[in-house]
Amino acid sequence: MLPETTTISAACRHCGTLHDIDAPTRGWIDWQEGELIQVAMPTLTSGERELLISGTCDTCWDKMFPPENDEND
Repeated sequence: MLPETTTISAACRHCGTLHDIDAPTRGWIDWQEGELIQVAMPTLTSGERELLISGTCDTCWDKMFPPENDEND
């Protein structure tokens, strides 16, 4: 029987910060076998999923792609 969750350690490829992500084991396996990550692991945050996909943490993502300012600001 599979454990309910698996802890995945992922380092940001930009800043090197190590992050531990508790992912559903079945979802992790499904993603590794080709399922879309948002379908396989919907309980993860978008930032956690992005870190697994691209190796980019939220902080570095925001530095690379800062929020756009509203024209009324």
